[in-house]
Amino acid sequence: MGHLQPIISDLALILITAAVTTLIFRMLKQPLVLGYIIAGFLVSPYFEFTPNVIDEASVKIWAEIGVIFLLFSLGLEFSFKKLMRVGGSASVTAIFEIVFITVIGFFTAKALGWKTMDCLFFGGMLASSSTTIIIRAFDELGLKSKHYVKTVFGVLVVEDIVVILLMVLLSTVAVTQKVEEIEMTFTILKLGFFLILWFLMGIFIIPTFLKKAKKLLDDEVYLILSIGLCLGMVWLATLVGFSAELGAFIMGSILAETTSAEKIEHIFKPVKDLFGAVFFVSIGMMINPSLIMSYGWIVLLVVLLVVFGKFLATTIGAVLSGQNLKQSVEVGMSMAQIGEFAFIVATLGMSLGVISDFLFPVAVGASAITTFTTPYMIKYSDNVYNFIEKIMPEKLLKFINEYASRAENPKAESATKIILKKIFTNVVINGVVTLSILIFCLLFLLPLLQKSMTGFLPEFITLIVGLAAMSPFVWALMFKLPKEIINEGGFVKNEKFNRNRLIIVEIVRFILGIGFIGFLADKCFGTKIAVLAVVPISLIILIFLGKYVRKFYRIIEKRFMQNFHGREIAAAEKDAPINNIRQRLRSRNPDLPDWDVHLANLETPQNADYIGRTLKELEWREKYGVNVIYVKRGEKIIYSPGPNVKILPFDHVGIFVSDEVLERFKPVFYREQIEHADIDVEDIVVEKICIYEDNPLYNKTIRNSGIRETSGGMVVAIERNGDRMLTPSPDSIIELLDVVWIVGEKKRLKKLGE
Repeated sequence: MGHLQPIISDLALILITAAVTTLIFRMLKQPLVLGYIIAGFLVSPYFEFTPNVIDEASVKIWAEIGVIFLLFSLGLEFSFKKLMRVGGSASVTAIFEIVFITVIGFFTAKALGWKTMDCLFFGGMLASSSTTIIIRAFDELGLKSKHYVKTVFGVLVVEDIVVILLMVLLSTVAVTQKVEEIEMTFTILKLGFFLILWFLMGIFIIPTFLKKAKKLLDDEVYLILSIGLCLGMVWLATLVGFSAELGAFIMGSILAETTSAEKIEHIFKPVKDLFGAVFFVSIGMMINPSLIMSYGWIVLLVVLLVVFGKFLATTIGAVLSGQNLKQSVEVGMSMAQIGEFAFIVATLGMSLGVISDFLFPVAVGASAITTFTTPYMIKYSDNVYNFIEKIMPEKLLKFINEYASRAENPKAESATKIILKKIFTNVVINGVVTLSILIFCLLFLLPLLQKSMTGFLPEFITLIVGLAAMSPFVWALMFKLPKEIINEGGFVKNEKFNRNRLIIVEIVRFILGIGFIGFLADKCFGTKIAVLAVVPISLIILIFLGKYVRKFYRIIEKRFMQNFHGREIAAAEKDAPINNIRQRLRSRNPDLPDWDVHLANLETPQNADYIGRTLKELEWREKYGVNVIYVKRGEKIIYSPGPNVKILPFDHVGIFVSDEVLERFKPVFYREQIEHADIDVEDIVVEKICIYEDNPLYNKTIRNSGIRETSGGMVVAIERNGDRMLTPSPDSIIELLDVVWIVGEKKRLKKLGE
């Protein structure tokens, strides 16, 4: 155990210090990330008044594991379909903001005389905002139901994936120490190839395995399996030349598409929290106060760049994406801070040894300051909008609003464009799978067979295995048509399609398929045999056996689509009634977005003070202008509820309101009964009171006796002339010499008895 002592003592010091700072920051209602960073500073060599970490190398290893698990957890929350669902507006906003602030950051650093690598990593550090801080601010300000918040969350999703890809490119540039167009293009193509391949294989295999083994999986096995898959993908990503963080994120996003995603995320959370804390503490250990002070003016400059630069970039991006000016300003004010990814990007640069020492503390200092400014930026977004509206030229304001109105109702895409998109997707997916089979056959299978066989057998077996494995995907690449074309009876005869463009695309697809077959045959037996024998024979087989190849491909495609949409199908079945209502409202009222009204879904608190009361008694419509569209109770939904429908705990209440009315109504909806935190279960007792003529309860009904109001007690029985009435009616009259049994808090019942 002697060799373990530094590791154990360091880990104990880190976790105890982190726990104490966490408690303090919870009391102060500040982000826990900052608490962890301060804890790291307290145990670092730069702070002499507390014990310091001894073995910093071991802590760095723990921190690297922490980054891996943080990215894995982020992937679990991500989901590729979520990226598709965020829509064009969020994507345009995010990409414009990232490009704008990254370029501005790069040239600002250049103007300060920094090295090229410092400039590149500095721009990357500014690229993302903090999901944790923004969500926390929305929660505290009670804004999560506002319409623009959906756009903010969509932008954050796009930001996460773009910054992950940016990290891959930065690490490539850091290794080569040069920015070459050919090298960058190859890296991007290689990244795209492996992302598509991993995603396709992961979705095809992992959800199927989880379904088959569901009865054998408990929490323990889920945890072990998810960590094993995470680390396995990390190993695979580093093997092909990418970062460990990318591998962790990819595996998390693959598992996010499974029906077990929520369970894995819940089970994995303690692991993420533990190692995440160690990672952020390790960041705090690298803070040198003297270095921050010496670069204090740069920290302030970065803060101004983030606050004003990201606000301007996000606002312009939102306007370009078709948001109206008010929503654009609200989105821009929400995004003006540096996120946790800045620390990860900076740590990547330091581990590669390509950035200067001062860059890290500058990022930490700017992040800390913008963390505190974020809630105020969000809170005063309306004031900023009103100010901008006053000073903006009327023509420009009118143009922006008209542009947003046109963007709400975009022109329908042409039939040819829709078909071309589907064909392109088909070519990319099947091309990637076919290319991966080629790579496997030529780089792994053929060398393996050549070690154990002689003559032409290794090449012959490799060719047969490769062609057999490729056949369904080559068939789909060359001959598979979208359903729209099949239903129309073919694009050649139908005038609504641009036939010339589609014919060219079909020729390219056919040549590409022949190219894959010919390439494999050429590597095995040479060009002459490939052209004269293998390619013609393969085409004949594909044509004559196309029915069976197509059937096999359909089976593969069906399995993949079931896995890909498994989680979505389960969620849709659960929320189908609510989604149908939303769809009907949108289809019948296309101009609703212009009214600033939408359907909000609120969950009734367990202890709301209106529990058990009817909509007629609550008078929400009369008092607050709130229209209750539905009440969802478990799997049952009450559409257009009548006045006598009662609201119960955990009901999902769908209301049709504007953002302004919603903000006024939410305090009423979430208002709970006053609870007595000092009451324990042992304080709840049963007391009996004997009724005499001078007792104020005498000759009153239970309802009018005031027992519940004055003591919080409940009459559970009345003993009268030797008979007992259990759970008497509220209209029962308390008579002379009755013994009334009341359940309630001991102290309050005692006062009632007195």
